Amino acid sequence: MSFSTVSVIGLGYIGLPTATVLAASGIDVVGVDVNPHAVETINRGEIHIVEPDLDALVHQVVNAGRLRAVLAPEAADAFLIAVPTPFRENHEPDLRYIESAARSIAPVLKKGDLVILESTSPVGATEQMAAWLADSRPDLTFPQQDGETSDIRVAYCPERVLPGQVLRELVQNDRVIGGMTAACTERAIELYRSFVKGECIRTSARTAEMCKLTENAFRDVNIAFANELSMICSQLGIDVWELIRLANHHPRVNILQPGTGVGGHCIAVDPWFIVSKSPEQARLIAAARGVNDGKPHWVVDKIVEAAARLQQAEAGKRPGDVRIACLGLAFKPNIDDLRESPAIEVVKQLEQTGYANIVVVEPNVDSLPAELGAIPLVTLDEAIGSADLICVLVKHDQFKSMQLEGSRAVLVDFVGLGT
Repeated sequence: MSFSTVSVIGLGYIGLPTATVLAASGIDVVGVDVNPHAVETINRGEIHIVEPDLDALVHQVVNAGRLRAVLAPEAADAFLIAVPTPFRENHEPDLRYIESAARSIAPVLKKGDLVILESTSPVGATEQMAAWLADSRPDLTFPQQDGETSDIRVAYCPERVLPGQVLRELVQNDRVIGGMTAACTERAIELYRSFVKGECIRTSARTAEMCKLTENAFRDVNIAFANELSMICSQLGIDVWELIRLANHHPRVNILQPGTGVGGHCIAVDPWFIVSKSPEQARLIAAARGVNDGKPHWVVDKIVEAAARLQQAEAGKRPGDVRIACLGLAFKPNIDDLRESPAIEVVKQLEQTGYANIVVVEPNVDSLPAELGAIPLVTLDEAIGSADLICVLVKHDQFKSMQLEGSRAVLVDFVGLGT
């Protein structure tokens, strides 16, 4: 049985590209989002996020009548849930968006439908979603009740794409697909094979959930090593960028590049989902999270030290007179995504130190988030022309070629612009 209509719940950085690629493969797609601005923008054939080449493809599939956006779910043959999964203050997973999505689609489910959770989730989230669906639709059967003969198929398939390359990686990357039963897995694979050129790999729902968390925890631990190394090198007077370059000449060593911390909705969040389930066993993972979450504090200390030296060099200059330009706010280079960005944390903490004469350069956004208050967003040229201290927090391409000749500013580079 083929899929004539697919519904994607959540039209953000993953949901919208996924809906668009599905539509481009010839399937009619109904995208659902609670944000009226996102729905209206998509239905005009435009996009509300930044992702290379996505605007042209959205325009194409909307004009072809293959993709439309709505505020409430409609009947479909398959439902892909791609909503946020944040954590609470104690780092416990917050599944309320998944529950809301599940209960919103429950009224339009029919026998034979497929429900796939794509949101990065703690182990057991797919089973919990199925329980919410069953609670809302007692007239239908689900895998936890009737196994292979259930009315509704339920599976988990995590996204594994890189911002800035999402359209290519959605199609080319392998997908790990875990159903609650073998029949659920096969049905989900049938859907992904409609647009995925990579391998569709079978497993269980729990293993698929843990696979995504493991991938991001692995990255987090390796980034923590690099970040910790940068702090050690700073204390010992060693150029960390040169050190890593030399160490990476070893055929079995590949140290990552340090930065201001770790951001984004995945790597900065997912390891906590493992820790929340196995706190006694996940000691290394928890320690890595501590290193990466603590890096912005170290960065702020280094900026304050540099500002204090400038202040001392100019008699009569007060902390508020030192103008500090922070370059970059996104959680990684060349994107507009500010989620869990360590650079934002640096700016917020810096403003509280007394050195509050701060400007921000972020070429990928038109305005700064409300949490940064009245801090001005300026161009790179304006920052170079007015700042006493330029602090590079994100390795955007625009910053690599900046010219400081003739500027009085002192450069503090936390990302290794020349590497």
